[in-house]
Parts: sequence; C-alpha cells; structure tokens
Amino acid sequence: MKKIAIATGILATLLLAAVSSFAQTQSRDDILKQIESKRAELNVLENRFLAPSEEDKARYADFLRQPNTGLIRLLPREKFDSSREVRLTISGGGSFYSFTRQTHEYGQGSDIMLEQGYLATGFAGADYGIMANIGDTSLENVTAEAAPFLASHVPADDLPKARIEQRKWGEGATADGASYRERQMAKVNSTYLLRSVNYDRSDLLVAFKIVRIDDDDSVTILWKLLKKYPTPRLARN
Repeated sequence: MKKIAIATGILATLLLAAVSSFAQTQSRDDILKQIESKRAELNVLENRFLAPSEEDKARYADFLRQPNTGLIRLLPREKFDSSREVRLTISGGGSFYSFTRQTHEYGQGSDIMLEQGYLATGFAGADYGIMANIGDTSLENVTAEAAPFLASHVPADDLPKARIEQRKWGEGATADGASYRERQMAKVNSTYLLRSVNYDRSDLLVAFKIVRIDDDDSVTILWKLLKKYPTPRLARN
C-alpha cells in the first residue's frame, strides 16, 4: 500500500508539473486568442439574454414588419450594470438603448435608460430629452401630431442656450394634457412619447409601449420612430 501511495504521489506531481509547464509555454498571443474567444461566447449569451421573448416577437410580428419599428428589452441598471454580483460585459449592462443606432451599447447617442423601475432620458453633457406617459394607447394610432409640444421644439445652436434648455426640460412641463419629465415610471401597457436630442448625432421623436415587465424587472418595449429631425449642431468657439 505504501508503494502504491508513493507511486500515486509521484504521478500527481508529474501531472502538475506538466500542466504548469504547458501554462508557462503558452504565448501571450495564445492567451489573447482565448480571451477573444471567451468574449465572443459571452456576447452570444448576452444577446440571447437581452432578446425579447419568442412569444412577444410572434405577437407583434405584423407591427414589426413596418419600417422604423422594433422590439427591445431593457435590463434594470441597478442589477446588471451597477451591481457587482451580476454585471454584463456590454457597456451600460443592457440598461440603455439608442433608437438611432439600434444598440444597447451605452454612449454616442443613447436615448433611454431603465433604472429603479423608472425610464429616463438625457444623461450627460449637452444631450437631453423629455417624455410623457399617454396611457394605454395603441402605437398604430400615435403620430407626430399627437405630440405638438415635443414636435415644435427646436434645439439651441450654441452651448450656453443648450445648457439652459437642458435644465428647463429637466424641470418638466405640462402640455397637451400630459406631464413631460426626464423620468417616467415604467408601467406595463403604457405608451410613451419621447423626444431625444443628442448634439452632433441625432434628434428624434419616438413612441413606445411597455408590453411586458418580467420577474427580473426587465422591461420589453415595442417602439416606432415618429419623426427624425435634422442633426442638431452646437456652434463652438
């Protein structure tokens, strides 16, 4: 038995030495390729996790055949971006979305965000926006004419005025029988109007409806672009 134990110990030592030797002989290029491979696998999994349910895709298939429409899922930022326990590799944790670029990747013109049960717009810098909850309204019936307060806005063309507009819109307004704010509570079956201004990138008017809120507090949104305005520019000295 003693000889068997000694032989087993020697074999284990040799195996460990072989594994260690293999790890040491791996080039940095090999390790980088492994990292890229793992990242690609993560991207596939995260895209599947972010995707709306097959049930919702089928339910709204006719609507989604129309141009400038979409169906997306937003994840709560406090769980998937800010949290240290569960954090996705995508910038923003799947909590942001750009209707222009049609991506969850945060930055360069994100229009909307989900956090703590609220939808928000206007995040940083000169970018700003405002939205209203207009109740359980069919998206089919919503047009740009339904939001004259939003449609009539003309972004300022210089930085000081833009800052004033940003603060003004952040304070909110009541018009057309609706309350306009930078933040609105996420409510299932509610339809929202959103005007999002991103200087040097985009300016758009969007209508969207929350069609599902799941147990993980993620929100599924059906949307359509109502109007795309000329890209606003800031005059800089």
